[in-house]
Amino acid sequence: MTAFIIAAALLLAAALAILLPPLWRAPPPSAGADRREANLAVFRDQLAELDRERDDGTLGAADAEQARAELQRRLLDEVEAQPATPATRGGGRRTALFLLLAIPLAAAAGYVLLGNPLALDPLQRQARITPEQIDAMIGGLAERLKKNPGDGKGWVMLARSYKVLERYPEAADAYARAGSLVDQDAGLLADYAEVLSQLHGGSLQGKAGELIARALQIDPNEPQALLLAGAAARERQDFVAAAEYWSRLLPQLEPGSDEAKTVAAAIDEARGIATARAAGGAPAGATAAGAGQLAGEVTLSGKLAGRVQPDDVVFVFARAEEGPRMPLAAMRATVADLPLNFSLDDSMALAGGRRISDFASVSVEARITRAGNASTSSGDLFGRIAGVKPGNRRLRLVIDQVQP
Repeated sequence: MTAFIIAAALLLAAALAILLPPLWRAPPPSAGADRREANLAVFRDQLAELDRERDDGTLGAADAEQARAELQRRLLDEVEAQPATPATRGGGRRTALFLLLAIPLAAAAGYVLLGNPLALDPLQRQARITPEQIDAMIGGLAERLKKNPGDGKGWVMLARSYKVLERYPEAADAYARAGSLVDQDAGLLADYAEVLSQLHGGSLQGKAGELIARALQIDPNEPQALLLAGAAARERQDFVAAAEYWSRLLPQLEPGSDEAKTVAAAIDEARGIATARAAGGAPAGATAAGAGQLAGEVTLSGKLAGRVQPDDVVFVFARAEEGPRMPLAAMRATVADLPLNFSLDDSMALAGGRRISDFASVSVEARITRAGNASTSSGDLFGRIAGVKPGNRRLRLVIDQVQP
C-alpha cells in the first residue's frame, strides 16, 4: 500500500510540475504593445517634421493643420485597433493555485469512485481459498493423473499436497507412482521416507531407511536426508552414527538459529550417550531422560481376539494431548507379540521435534492395523490412555475399541 501511494504521489507531482510553472510565471511583453510603441514614435516624428516644415515656410498653415488632423485620425485608428492587454499575471497564478488543489482532490475522488481501495490492503489481496476448493483442486489433479499416469512431476505435486493435508497413505502412493523422478532426486527420496515414517508411527526403519540411504548415495549432504538418517540411527540406538550424521548437517544451518541450536544439542546428547556406553556407565542426563520415559504393558481384549491375525501390525505411540499430532515416540510390533511390554522415551523423538518430557501430560495409544501404517483407518482396533504424566512406567493399556 505504501509503495502504491508513493508512486501515485510522484506521478501527480510530475503532472503539476509540467502544468503550473507556465501559469505561475509573469507573461512576456506582448507583440502588440511593442508595435504600438513603435507606431507612436513614428507619429511623433511625423508631427515634429510638420512643425519644422511649417516653421520653414515650405508648408502652409492650412496644409499643416490638415496634415496634423490626418495624422491624429490615423493615430486614433491605430490605438482603437489594438486589443487591451489581459491581466494574465494575476489570473495565471489564480489558475495555478486552483489546479494545485483541484487535481489531487479529483484524482483521489476518481480512485474512490472507480478504483478498488480495498485492494491496497495486503490481507484483502491474498487469495481466500476454502478447504473445499483445495480438495477440488487436488481431486482434479488426481483425475488428470489417472489419464496421464506417466506425469512424474504431477505425482510429486500430488504427493506433497497430500503430505501437507496429513493424508499420508495417499502421499506415499503418489510418491511410489512418481517413478524415476523420485529415484534420482535425493530431496524427494528423503521426503518420501518421511511420509513412510508417518505411516509407521514415526519409525524410520525398513523401506524408509532404504530411501534415506539411497538419498545420501545421490547427495551425501542432502539436509533432510541427514536429519532423518541421524534420527534412524538414534532409533537403532546407534548414537555414534546419529552424532556423525547430524554433525554433517550442522554446518548447513544458519548459525545461531533455533534449528542449529536444536541439532547441536542433539549431537551433544548423542555423543554423551555414546561415550557413557563405551565407558560402561550411565549416560549423562540419564535422570532427566527417565522423566521423559513411559513404560508398561499392552494387552488385547478377549472380545476382539477373533478379529485379528498374528501378523497384524501393532503400533504403540505417545502424542501430545494438545499441539502437534506427530507422535512424540513410537514403537512397532505385531499381534503375535501381545501381551507386549513397551517403553517409550525422549531418545525416540525426531531431531528437532518435541519430546515426551516437553509436556506435563500426554496420551498413550496402541493400535492394530492390517494396512501396516499408523494412520487411522476404519476397522482399526485401538486402546488409549489420556492424561499420562511423563515418567509413568506402570501403564496398563488394553486394546478394546474399534475405529468407526
